[in-house]
Amino acid sequence: MKKIVLALGLAMMAASSAYATGFTNGGFEAGDVSGWTGGGGTWHGSPVAPANPSIFNGGPSNNTIMSGGVDPITGANRVYSGNYSVRANDNISNYSVSTLRQTVTNYTDSAIYFAWNAVLQGSHGLTDSDYFSLTLTDDTTNTTIVNRAYSSAGAIGGGASGVNWTSFGSWLSSGWVVESINLADLNAIGHDFTLTLLASDCPYGGHAGYVYLDGFGARIPPNDVPEPGSLALLGLGIAGLASLRKRKNAA
Repeated sequence: MKKIVLALGLAMMAASSAYATGFTNGGFEAGDVSGWTGGGGTWHGSPVAPANPSIFNGGPSNNTIMSGGVDPITGANRVYSGNYSVRANDNISNYSVSTLRQTVTNYTDSAIYFAWNAVLQGSHGLTDSDYFSLTLTDDTTNTTIVNRAYSSAGAIGGGASGVNWTSFGSWLSSGWVVESINLADLNAIGHDFTLTLLASDCPYGGHAGYVYLDGFGARIPPNDVPEPGSLALLGLGIAGLASLRKRKNAA
């Protein structure tokens, strides 16, 4: 009986190894960026946005793990799902560009999902403003199948439809957006892919841009982090219960 169980276990392991690798540490729940490769550098006006993110491969990255809390500009949760997310770039205007990428092989699921929240400082035109871009390369066919970019001036590089931007003084934010890339429609199931995310300041050193990223995988990431207002109400409720208990004990 033990031999049968062992044989079944080995068979299952062999089958799973032939299956899609999926994203490693897709929700950053390891508390770090293991499984991902960072890149970066600076942008001083050339090339125009959106740049091919591969030109920043091997450069110094500016990717920071977030463990809860709210964004200081927008007040939105810095984490969409679970306990951690990552922030690419920051709110300092210093020409910086930061990228994060991962390659998955034999990806047999029908879609790629993840959540992002871009925070961009209002600046210049479509091709010279701070921006966020996402690029999906089909490594099996050596083609770029998704190339979307969003700047503080509007949509660039393939579309920004369906994103509702909110102003926070001189800043704009997309809020949390759940991205869905349907591989079935692209006839690309089972291929190898490289997904690259990029956040950039403007090329003149006066405006910053950054993005929060979370929940990469084959399923829609659950939005299981309470809104800041809900946390405040919860705190008031707990305080009220504590006060009530004190009154009862005093009586």
